[in-house]
Amino acid sequence: MRAMVQISYGPPEVIVLQEIAKPSPASKELLVRIQATTVGPSACAFRKGNPFMIKLLYGLTKPKNAIGGTEFAGVIEAVGKEVQQFKPGDRVLGMSVKNFGTFAEYKCLSEDSPLAVIPANITFEDAVGVCDGGATALTFLRDKAKLRERQRVLINGASGAVGIYAVQLAKFFGAEVTGVCSGKNESLVKKAGADFVIDYMVEDFTKSDKTYDIVFDAVGKRSFMECRRVLTAMGMYLTTAPKLSTLMQMMWTSLFKGKKVIFATAGLMQNKANLKYLMELTNNGTLNAVIDRRFPLECLPDAHKYVETERKKGNVIIQI
Repeated sequence: MRAMVQISYGPPEVIVLQEIAKPSPASKELLVRIQATTVGPSACAFRKGNPFMIKLLYGLTKPKNAIGGTEFAGVIEAVGKEVQQFKPGDRVLGMSVKNFGTFAEYKCLSEDSPLAVIPANITFEDAVGVCDGGATALTFLRDKAKLRERQRVLINGASGAVGIYAVQLAKFFGAEVTGVCSGKNESLVKKAGADFVIDYMVEDFTKSDKTYDIVFDAVGKRSFMECRRVLTAMGMYLTTAPKLSTLMQMMWTSLFKGKKVIFATAGLMQNKANLKYLMELTNNGTLNAVIDRRFPLECLPDAHKYVETERKKGNVIIQI
């Protein structure tokens, strides 16, 4: 089968197309023919081995898991003899958060992995796009922040893969939503449901007089110390950036009443119920996929380069 294999840490060119053996499912595994996957900042970080924690976890000189990629949508081609929940021919959405491997034509994984059947009227690309940012946004807003109706939420990076779904989910949960993005993406963010949009090139939201119950920094660009003045007395600062300073602030603020810092390894917290819920919301029109560009599998390095321009809107899809 064809796969994009990472031969070392470094620039996008370290990912090369190779022919490797097609896997076979074990007794409790599924073999999925992948139709679509995604590329985002986390895939670029893994490729570069930056932050250094990535090398500590996945290999000092080169990644142990040479094939990257986490989210996927595809068709089950075969199942192991003990598999009970799925069958060949099922259209499925899934996540491979421990050993990656979705930048390839086929992937084997346990039936206990985060997996959900894709409704018939949802395309593979839309399903994997919603999963890419939607799963993270759901974990932060619903599970960590316990978002409630009429709360004020500000989402920094509102046009990105996490932010655009955070806007849609926050609005669905009944919040007043302010999105922060570039002026050229204002209409996109408003269409997603934002009540207010701030152009970060014109206005610094951290200097505003308006306060928020939740500030969700979906791109890891603004610190808690910058954002704390626009938080309400019991407000929460959420961030997707796993910085040491953030982890220390999270521990410290957890000891006292008042403003909190929240970080979560959202990928490792995903499960079947979350993906099924996202598919239900997509099927009924609550969530809409936002796809910026599509690249064929062999052009994965070009997709990495585009993601690193930090100009993408929503998802970048890899077609397989």
